[in-house]
Amino acid sequence: MFYTCRMRNKENNHVALTRRPGRGATSNQPSRFDPYQTHDVEDDWPREAAPPLKTYVTEETPRSVITRNSSPDIPFDRSINPYRGCEHGCIYCFARPTHAYLGYSPGLDFETRLIARPKAPDQLSKELRRKSYRVAPIAIGTNTDPYQPIEKNYRVMRGILQVLWEHRHPVTITTKGTLIERDIDLLAQMARENLVHIAISMTSLDATVSRKMEPRVPSPKRRLQIIQRLSEAGIPVRVGVAPIVPALTDHELERILHESKEAGAQAAHYILLRLPGEVGPLFKDWIEEAFPDRAKRVLSRMYEMRGGAAYNSEFGKRLAGSGTFSKLLHHRFKLAAKRLELASELPELDVTAFKLPERVGDQLSLF
Repeated sequence: MFYTCRMRNKENNHVALTRRPGRGATSNQPSRFDPYQTHDVEDDWPREAAPPLKTYVTEETPRSVITRNSSPDIPFDRSINPYRGCEHGCIYCFARPTHAYLGYSPGLDFETRLIARPKAPDQLSKELRRKSYRVAPIAIGTNTDPYQPIEKNYRVMRGILQVLWEHRHPVTITTKGTLIERDIDLLAQMARENLVHIAISMTSLDATVSRKMEPRVPSPKRRLQIIQRLSEAGIPVRVGVAPIVPALTDHELERILHESKEAGAQAAHYILLRLPGEVGPLFKDWIEEAFPDRAKRVLSRMYEMRGGAAYNSEFGKRLAGSGTFSKLLHHRFKLAAKRLELASELPELDVTAFKLPERVGDQLSLF
């Protein structure tokens, strides 16, 4: 038997390993908007051990689904998020701080308290029909993974793809999930009309490292199979070596590019580890537990590439870092990509095929 207590102390929030099997974060760091935290308190009464954390899903009806951005170092101006939170549990996920806006922890809550948006396809259809809408590729998977495990039951991403295909609307998708193979039928049709690009993220080819960093993500070998199957279906694929963790995974850069090219990738990019907001302390706690022998070196190198801080949000530097090691990493990537004939970008998607599908009651055209 145990009870919970709300306290102001934000340091004492570590969750026992037995309660978080298959999870990435080591704690449930409170929302930065909450002055209190909730944690289990030990007592002297005989009790059963606290149960492992379960995944809970609630539903949300969005008032809009297309999110706009004007960041100068991101190659898209709009995106869609079928889900909030992500069960994949990647400790490095830069989307973790967004859970704080919902009153949840960017730590274990981000992995266990998920929000599905089953009405998103209907709302998307309405937004695409607005007279003011102007076509440009929509990016999906830039915040949380649209093919995380709960997609198997909710099928929100499948519904969104169907709407985009009916409208002949271009889309780019970033994922690590095998569920994308379920949608190869739609994706192949879209690819034939130059309406889709896929990016598969590869962090490490070491299964042990990968399992610790991204506990509920398909293995590196399985992700290479995803690249192969998509490529064989005629769907353009790029590999994202992302994120690169200095002193932990950076030595794998060339091999990841080589294996991805062999699997069928046509283009590649890389992103340096980012630690915005609450991700910094979460990552620090994780690396000290998962790789205590390397933790100091990893963090030291990370700070060196971020001007002495855990994170630098300056445009042009937040994705690639700065300093000598950053320049060396960029040079290595360019040389390897050139040798393997991996493009930096896939061909531009077609934005001219967009159309509004006919609905019951629509007036037919005379021409």
